[in-house]
Amino acid sequence: MENVNISKISGVKSFIKIVSILAVAVTLIVLAMPNTEKPRLTYEIGNPWPNAQLISPGEILIQKDPKIVELERQEALQSEYLPYYNLDKSIGEKQIAAFLNQQETSNLKLSAYCLQSVADILSDLYQQGILSHSEYLQMIGSDSTAAIVIIDNKNANKRFVKDCISTKQAYERLFNDKRIEADKELLLKNNINEFIVPNVTYDARRSEQAKHDIISMISTNSGVIKPGQEIINRGDIITEEKARMIDSYNNFIDAQSNSTWYDLLRTNGIQWIYVAILMLQLMLYLQLYRRDYLPKQRSLNMVFFLMTIFPVANSIIMRFDPRNIYILPICLVPMFIRVFLDSRTAFMTHTAVVLICAAPVSDKFEYIFIQMSAGIISICGLRTISKRSNMFLVAFYVSVTCLITYTIAKFLDNKDVTFDILKHSYICFILNGILLLLAYPLMFFVERVFGFISPVTLIELSDTNRGILRELSERAPGTFQHSIMVGNLAAAIASEIGAKSLMVRTGALYHDIGKLRRPTFFTENQAGINPHTRLTPQVSAKVIISHVADGIEKAKENGVPDVLRNFILTHHGNGLTKYFYNTYKNEHPNEEIDDTPFRYPGPNPFSKEQAILMMADAVEAASRSLNKYDEESLASLVNKIIDSQVGEGFFNECPITFRDIATAKRILIERLGAIYHPRIQYPELTNNIKQNEKE
Repeated sequence: MENVNISKISGVKSFIKIVSILAVAVTLIVLAMPNTEKPRLTYEIGNPWPNAQLISPGEILIQKDPKIVELERQEALQSEYLPYYNLDKSIGEKQIAAFLNQQETSNLKLSAYCLQSVADILSDLYQQGILSHSEYLQMIGSDSTAAIVIIDNKNANKRFVKDCISTKQAYERLFNDKRIEADKELLLKNNINEFIVPNVTYDARRSEQAKHDIISMISTNSGVIKPGQEIINRGDIITEEKARMIDSYNNFIDAQSNSTWYDLLRTNGIQWIYVAILMLQLMLYLQLYRRDYLPKQRSLNMVFFLMTIFPVANSIIMRFDPRNIYILPICLVPMFIRVFLDSRTAFMTHTAVVLICAAPVSDKFEYIFIQMSAGIISICGLRTISKRSNMFLVAFYVSVTCLITYTIAKFLDNKDVTFDILKHSYICFILNGILLLLAYPLMFFVERVFGFISPVTLIELSDTNRGILRELSERAPGTFQHSIMVGNLAAAIASEIGAKSLMVRTGALYHDIGKLRRPTFFTENQAGINPHTRLTPQVSAKVIISHVADGIEKAKENGVPDVLRNFILTHHGNGLTKYFYNTYKNEHPNEEIDDTPFRYPGPNPFSKEQAILMMADAVEAASRSLNKYDEESLASLVNKIIDSQVGEGFFNECPITFRDIATAKRILIERLGAIYHPRIQYPELTNNIKQNEKE
């Protein structure tokens, strides 16, 4: 009961984890998707329009070229803009009062007539308005006809700058006045220039408003496109005018797009449901047809990672330039899943990824047709991957498929297709094929991150001329030959029942590497001397059992992947070392024996490949003890061993069927019969024949 509850809790946790990963993946994809329902149309001036005929969905204002609009604004400002200045007469009153106060305490007093004359002259100057001398020179220097608007209280008066006076001119007018000529020298000593200051100052607020009013009067439109009017047709050369019309169409679509929080949430919600449905369909497929992947978190992690990263990358490309979407090598998705999982899962995953990526694309039919065709070719091209050239061939096949299907799609849409229309996409497909070559180096990244092992890596690991396998062949040649024979038998079974033959063959080469520690304790490596004769059955069993732990230690030291280490752990399962167990039991017939010291630590096989290796290993080892190798004795041996393994429950935890086991029996009997077939004896020459030969 307790085990059932633990199993239920584990199942619930696994379900919650899968749902969480699924929700995060869907959310990331949706957040990356462009917010607009229709992507902006792109073009190249001087090239033909590559898309379908573009019709105006409403009344669209044709926008002017921004450079022309800016030029018109500059011309309008130059011809119409007048800066605003404020005339502050109170400044003059303060300066005159300050001058008169100074005279009361000054030792250099002016005559009453001169004093009054100076006050009158200053009053006239301040009433007219005095500009800063530097500002005056700047305006006169840039334009001799420049004018300004002077605000006097609520009155605005236009005045040419040349009719204004600067502080320097005001000073000169004061001293050139005949009324003060008699006291001019005395006036100089009174520093009259300190009381001549600007009272006409720049009004930034009114001036900027004047600029804005002038700019706003310049129209940014040069015409109107009526609803239903053709903007451009496929194959038309894109001129400057057509380009402005396309830009106007893009802006019109952007203006019509949703912008409120409610509309944005609604759009993202629809996208979220769309993506979630596609991912749930894939999960349903896994639940129905590939249920063995669900407990393997690494398989789901890889599938979700690939289903997330490529749609996100596709959306990023769509935001920058939708014309480049075919550069993204989406076929990496089915390639990786085909290599590490299986073809059907690769196809289903690729279909889901393509449909997700097609959501923001304008021409969805074309995109889906091209990507699905390329995906099928990539899956078929990787039926076997035994060398690097396979990747180059697949990349080539995918590029050619994309070029052909794209051309067909274009001709289906419009028969008047030119090379100029196809050129940009052709370049994208070539780059796509080049990027597909990254599959080979990225394969090692996927192996390390998700714990898989590729066929290429298996082939490299099965090289018997290097590493621990070479050491095994030199130090334990009997075990090495046994491993090779087991590998051949197991691979034949795997090929017949649809298991991974390359993996089981490589696993067989490594399954007994633990015997390197004490090779002479194993029968196949002995040369007349058996060290077990000096040991008790318990000690001998311990030595034999230890080759599993020693094998794991050796595998870790040599960097053997976990997938192959599992073959070392499971090739004996929880089985007994029956020879020593039976020996001990025969020696102690009346004793109740604890079989733990005679039992391997396990676990039992949990994959089809591990079960195949267990059968092949046991049968091959036992076959060496037969007295005769006819079909009957071989069949009896194979059936006895495998039926015993089934009866002891060794295969209860792996997805192997009775039909697979029956097939395995048949192949083992056939292969062992071929290996141990009787040899013919060559006849000896008779004496007569020898005599004739001499003569």
